[in-house]
Amino acid sequence: MRAHPDIRPNRSAALAALLTTSVLLTACGSGSSGGSGSGGGPAKSGGTLTFAVGSDAGCVDPQQVASNDTIYSVRQLVDSLTDQDPETGKIVPWLAKSWDISPDATTFTFRLRSGVTFSDGSKLTAQVVKDNFDAVPKLGALGTLAEGYLSGVTSTTVIDPLTVKVTFKQPNAQFLQATSTHSLGIESSASVKKSPQQKCSQGVVGSGPFTLKQYVQNQSITLAKRTGYAWGSSLWHKSGEAYLDKVVFKVVPEAGVRAGSLQSGQVNAISSVGKANEAALKGGQVTLQRRANPGVVFGLAFNNARPALKDARVRQAIGFAIDRGQIADTVFPTGTQPATSVLAHTTPDYADLSSDLTTDAAKAKSLLEAAGWKTGGDGIRTKDGKKLTLTVDWIPNSATNQPALELIQQQLKAVGVGLTLKQLQVTQLAPTLQSGDYDAAWGNITRADPDILRNSFSTKLANFYRVPVTELDSALTGQAATTDATKRKQLVQQAQQLIVRNAYYAPVVELQTQIGVSNKVHGLNFDASSRIQLHDTWIG
Repeated sequence: MRAHPDIRPNRSAALAALLTTSVLLTACGSGSSGGSGSGGGPAKSGGTLTFAVGSDAGCVDPQQVASNDTIYSVRQLVDSLTDQDPETGKIVPWLAKSWDISPDATTFTFRLRSGVTFSDGSKLTAQVVKDNFDAVPKLGALGTLAEGYLSGVTSTTVIDPLTVKVTFKQPNAQFLQATSTHSLGIESSASVKKSPQQKCSQGVVGSGPFTLKQYVQNQSITLAKRTGYAWGSSLWHKSGEAYLDKVVFKVVPEAGVRAGSLQSGQVNAISSVGKANEAALKGGQVTLQRRANPGVVFGLAFNNARPALKDARVRQAIGFAIDRGQIADTVFPTGTQPATSVLAHTTPDYADLSSDLTTDAAKAKSLLEAAGWKTGGDGIRTKDGKKLTLTVDWIPNSATNQPALELIQQQLKAVGVGLTLKQLQVTQLAPTLQSGDYDAAWGNITRADPDILRNSFSTKLANFYRVPVTELDSALTGQAATTDATKRKQLVQQAQQLIVRNAYYAPVVELQTQIGVSNKVHGLNFDASSRIQLHDTWIG
């Protein structure tokens, strides 16, 4: 399959997707493909954008960062081989002007743009790309996102100074989209040679539109415009250098303080606007921008090997007992949509399965009765002397997690299912899922490619959810192996139907990221993964 240059009228954004095969179920959030500040006259160069975020990942290497608040900044330091259109999901040129994919999707050959340089003056070559991809598997604990994209690679080969070929053991159709992510952003050879710890603390040398000027852990990340930048994504409006001279990301953990700082004009934009702060920001000189994160929606990930949960009727009953609309409206930011599939509607090849995800308490009770679970004296059903009580593990990485689960707890109790909520530390979740010592876990996984379903539900991979071997495996393996877009879409939609109808996972709501942006800021756009790209951003 041959991809030719696609330099159309530029639109917006760049892609940074999140895939993790070890630290699953994380709340990864950020906003809408619509941009900020329409109008405002002709675009102006210069100025400083100050952006308040809620946290700092403690690392400024794009290849090692998985937290949105830090991705916002480090994404601006590196370019990727490709970009992804947030409207269509199409992969388009960036550092690679074109590419070939073998019919069996095992080899990917990229032809690079000439004239690209890193901020240390070194040139982009096929050898630099090879250096990056060879080093990613050695990143360690923080590099699981990038490592996941390159899983199964057998070689990266320099064909000529501007042509590089990546070869995989197995068909790997997802890799093209992976090359558009921040996790596989290309760093200079000098950066690649640093230890992962050095890259985290000192930052990296990239070819991106901004450079790292200063990093003060848990306080701020300061970026400066890259002079002479001239190789932006084919999706961007502006060619050449960025408009902004400087961008400062301030770490402000308290949501109310962030909102107040935006209202008073101390900052120009803020991350993670929650429901509680919406009213204060509406009607002023602020625009609230939002976009659903692509990937696996927030929901209950069942351990399908647990005795009670082996019965599909029990899992299906839980799904029918959940009132998704009530949860979306009560707990989450305005505009949050109830789940209509296991994938969010912003994910390429999403299928609308809303008719399978209805709320029907009577049907839930009927399914539980048929499965042998009888109503007990305290309202919790029993069978063979055991109560139908499940424990849900969750981590405090989003303010909506606990209230959402407490509402689900009430809804399930109404049909006779007891739910116990167990809070874990963030670092405890992956080992817990690996061990299989859990009933269900709460979370989501962001990625702008449907292959996230294979990573989550294939029995041939980690299979944290202990899904049984079924025809689902064939659909998941098939979609990863085909370069035929129509065939892949059919297989992805079949996989969604099998997951939803067999209730291997109970989808609840789409994660929507909401940011607040001053009306003086223009062109601050969301990319395909609902994160931000600042090359086209200006202050007027």
